[in-house]
Amino acid sequence: MENKFDRQKSFGWLLNVVANKAAKDFDNELKKQGLSIALWPTLMCLWEEEGVTQREIALKSKVESSTTTRTLDKLVTLGLVERREDPNSRRSFRIYLTDAGRALKADLLPIPMAINANLLSALEGEEQQEIVRLLQKVVAEI
Repeated sequence: MENKFDRQKSFGWLLNVVANKAAKDFDNELKKQGLSIALWPTLMCLWEEEGVTQREIALKSKVESSTTTRTLDKLVTLGLVERREDPNSRRSFRIYLTDAGRALKADLLPIPMAINANLLSALEGEEQQEIVRLLQKVVAEI
């Protein structure tokens, strides 16, 4: 018996289609603000908690440490974050948002919320909650 792959029923393929659509739409909106989607995971982490280390940002956002370094460099250049010496370690820095970085939250958060709502609009309310719950369960194991 042949094991036939059906991409129309493939979790990975379906998830990739949705993720690519969301990323493309979101990146287009962020570009209007002079930003890119690559900066988003770090900004989100810092809006949740400031004063964290680069390593903590990388772990929380599930992004490589080297990528986080480049992202922080870009955010510093844009005047959205600053590195401050860590009082507990001479070799590391704590990352803080600037006033401009904090102010972006109110303008930017509605964008992914609208994109998510649009993507989920094909589902009923309970289905939307269920798909998010199930994906949270998968992500927790990654």
